[in-house]
Amino acid sequence: MYESFYGLKEKPFSLLPDPSFLYMSSKHRMALVMLEYGLMNQAGFTVISGGIGTGKTTLIRHLLNNMDQEHTVGLLSNTHSSFGELLQWILLSFGIKHTGDDKASMYQDFINFVINEYAHKRRTVLIVDEAQNMSAETLEELRMLSNVNADKDQVLQIILVGQKELRETLQRPDLVQFAQRVASDYHLEGLSEEETATYIRHRLTVVGATDEGIFDDAACKEVYRNTGGVPRLINLLCDTALVYGFAEQTDHISADLVGEVAREKQQGGLFPKPIDEA
Repeated sequence: MYESFYGLKEKPFSLLPDPSFLYMSSKHRMALVMLEYGLMNQAGFTVISGGIGTGKTTLIRHLLNNMDQEHTVGLLSNTHSSFGELLQWILLSFGIKHTGDDKASMYQDFINFVINEYAHKRRTVLIVDEAQNMSAETLEELRMLSNVNADKDQVLQIILVGQKELRETLQRPDLVQFAQRVASDYHLEGLSEEETATYIRHRLTVVGATDEGIFDDAACKEVYRNTGGVPRLINLLCDTALVYGFAEQTDHISADLVGEVAREKQQGGLFPKPIDEA
């Protein structure tokens, strides 16, 4: 709708995870380093956590796009409380045909696959997104699954990605053995005020904006004030602000316009209170 008016090739603030828009803040760079460190050092478990909309899934998709052929990767984007059901999805994520529907058969099918990949000099990497939904019992079963690792080589590496509740779950006394196997972890937080402004201009540049100042400095500060630097909230607020700007036929988005959009979303219960009012 507003793309041609602002001279943009496409919408700059889509809510869908897209690695081509990835902005490497200092926090995202550190999270990526910890992911890469875990892979390079054959960590049995790597945990990346963060609040809703902080960019965890986008970061994982960036990692997937840059994986080498020495890794065979399976991605689970949904999780289940039952390990038997989860095991079916694990097999599906790697394209493994299971010989039986019982838990023991599926377990053995997966172990055979992992060992075969290792024999061909490939390490198996299982990435579980939204891992905060997993029960303590399922996490413990996942730890048992990792027992396929023997000697000094990690033939199976598991990356768990989830909201802050994942970290809280891993602190439970009955998961102490699991926690001790986490060799690499990082908690991703929102952007700073300065990073928020850079993030907004970065996404505008990606879609061909000739004027990075469509959102002026005051508007960027108002975006931060109303989003706390959470990328998904930034995208939602900026996208709607551009719709409003187009409707009003204004070339630049002001702080007043951003504030107006934010207040309307807050009244509808779709947005948090500004950080200085929370």
